Amino acid sequence: MRSVAAFLRALAPVVFIGAGLGSTLLGGCGLLPDVIDETANWSASKLYSEAKDAMAESSYDKAIKYFEKLEARFPYGRYAQQAQLEVAYAYYRQNEPASAIAACDRFIRLHPNHPNVDYAYYLKGLTNFNEDLGLLGYVSMQDLTERDPKAARDSFDAFKVLVNKYPESKYTPDATARMKYLVNALASHEVHVARYYMKREAYVAAVNRAQTAVKTYPDAPANEEALFIMIKAYDLLGMNDLRDDTERVMRTNFPKSEYYARGLNRAEPWWKLW
Repeated sequence: MRSVAAFLRALAPVVFIGAGLGSTLLGGCGLLPDVIDETANWSASKLYSEAKDAMAESSYDKAIKYFEKLEARFPYGRYAQQAQLEVAYAYYRQNEPASAIAACDRFIRLHPNHPNVDYAYYLKGLTNFNEDLGLLGYVSMQDLTERDPKAARDSFDAFKVLVNKYPESKYTPDATARMKYLVNALASHEVHVARYYMKREAYVAAVNRAQTAVKTYPDAPANEEALFIMIKAYDLLGMNDLRDDTERVMRTNFPKSEYYARGLNRAEPWWKLW
């Protein structure tokens, strides 16, 4: 028994040393990423330059990595703010809209008075606008009533801030043109839903959606049909006074409406067409 105990006591330091060596080696592995990081000794200007080169080559993953390293290592340097804006654009080009919008919102929150904050609003609106094209752009065959117009509304709101706060911005003319498209797209969505309700004889719901289009987007071309739907729905609901009032509004705003031509050639009132 004594010989076994003595043997174990003699072995213990060896086991301890081995364990300590293993721990040291494992701990050293945590240092490897820094050792092999090619950017470890790069200056802020070097990181920014390499990120811009990556952007020019459409290597957006690499550009995002460099911009994020730049901000993390030099948060108070002159390149840090620009890196925050550049990374938003890189996410946009990488087709990562959620990350692009989050980066724009962060820049706007941190730098509300930055000379380029107008671009942040524009990029946010543009990102939502391009995401919306697949929803309200009539590209896909998905039923408009099943689509969520949130991206279009968010895009419109961002462009609206840009146009109102920075009317002299070089991005304002394009934002204004896109807002005109969005207004009609959103109005068309409401009208399409109203038409959907009409076909299912949900006339009160149809009136409500058509009214939303007229009140919210008063200059949208889609409101011609919105008023027609309201007249038709009021007639079917037996609300003749509201029907006649709406008809007067429609004749005032759309005196040459195609719906008149379709209706006046028939014996029944034009609003009874469907």
